[in-house]
Amino acid sequence: MKTKSKILWLAIVVLILFSVVSVYTAEQPEKKETAKRIAIRAGRLIDGKSAEPISNAIILIEGDRIAAVGQGLQIPAGVETIDLSQSTVLPGLIDCHTHIVSQPENYYEDRFRRSPIDLAVTAHIYARRTLEAGFTTVRDVGEPEFIDVALRNAINSGKVLGPRMQVATLAVGATGGHADLVGFSPYIKIGQFSGIADGVDEIRKLIRFEVKNGADLIKMIATAGVMSEEESVGAPQFSFEEMKAIVEEAARWGKKVAAHAHGTEGIKLAVRAGVASIEHGSLIDDEGIQLMKERGTYLVGDIYNHDFIITEFKRLGFPDKVLEKEKSLGELQREKYARAAKAGVKLAYGTDAGVYPHGWNAKQFAYMIRAGLTPMEAIKTATVNAADLLGWSDRVGAVAPGLYADLIAVAGDPLKDISELERVSFVMKGSVIYKKG
Repeated sequence: MKTKSKILWLAIVVLILFSVVSVYTAEQPEKKETAKRIAIRAGRLIDGKSAEPISNAIILIEGDRIAAVGQGLQIPAGVETIDLSQSTVLPGLIDCHTHIVSQPENYYEDRFRRSPIDLAVTAHIYARRTLEAGFTTVRDVGEPEFIDVALRNAINSGKVLGPRMQVATLAVGATGGHADLVGFSPYIKIGQFSGIADGVDEIRKLIRFEVKNGADLIKMIATAGVMSEEESVGAPQFSFEEMKAIVEEAARWGKKVAAHAHGTEGIKLAVRAGVASIEHGSLIDDEGIQLMKERGTYLVGDIYNHDFIITEFKRLGFPDKVLEKEKSLGELQREKYARAAKAGVKLAYGTDAGVYPHGWNAKQFAYMIRAGLTPMEAIKTATVNAADLLGWSDRVGAVAPGLYADLIAVAGDPLKDISELERVSFVMKGSVIYKKG
């Protein structure tokens, strides 16, 4: 009997509590988050897609996305209005080839006196400089110790200021190649994660390891390079079977492959293997150009940094072998880039920022004009084209409804003076203003 009484009293208490909670809940107003609403008056809008700029455009933003764009749009009452009527507004720019966690200070100290921890604690500085330079999205194509993954995640969570990021983690290279430590005693050991893999089985395991730990894309070292001390500047460093395995395994996990490739033969092998982009492309020939056109492969050519390397790298302690490689390659790369552009190869903007100071990313635009691109064509490489290469055309690369409210502004007209893009005065990412003035 006592047990039944306890159960009865317990049931009564539960019913009373339920009634109180129900009454309290009914009396409380439903709480709804109101989406942030902003209107921007743009004196001149280069939207990333159109052939001509749009005068006196209105951009309406709700939350972190663009709601509407056009001339003569009504601005709803009470909406925050930003007046950029004396400026040119563009989509946030995209750099498809960066190494955002560091930049050279001293060759031997960088290699042997600084650890990945040193890079990790300062990476946010370069991320912020990149964002404030107007590059609201970047593709980072190779970093040690998954620092790029940590940086991307910190930016995405709002803990660190920086651009949207796609990251490649460890560059996948062959023993003795551009991604390996060469030119030193075999007894020097670097105690960190390695991106070195030889043969199809090792390659597949490495790519799975990278994807497991956060890679958005895979960076393949298809040929020798400049910033390393192997003998060649452009010889292939993987067989075709190995390159094919890299592309196939990456695709299995839904990832694209960016191929570091300077040399003629390595470029063609990588294109035939199915990479999404050729990075550098310094010695591409007519056959390679035709292959890239047929396959729709993007060329990401870093045609500014030659000047910085030639003028500054001796002072920074780089070996003579590196400097001689650059002297033999830099101007030739620019000639080949112009040839590929004229032939109609798809181009996406990429600078190799990190070889030179972060925040200088826009300096390359002027060199693209010298290579024969119009200012509008150059801008599209860093907007709609770059977004297509990243697979993010539904997010970034244009000022259009549904895309992120990633916007920049400059005082003048970059279609008349492309260097205006080196003087960005306004930066917005996801409707948040990071630079104004």
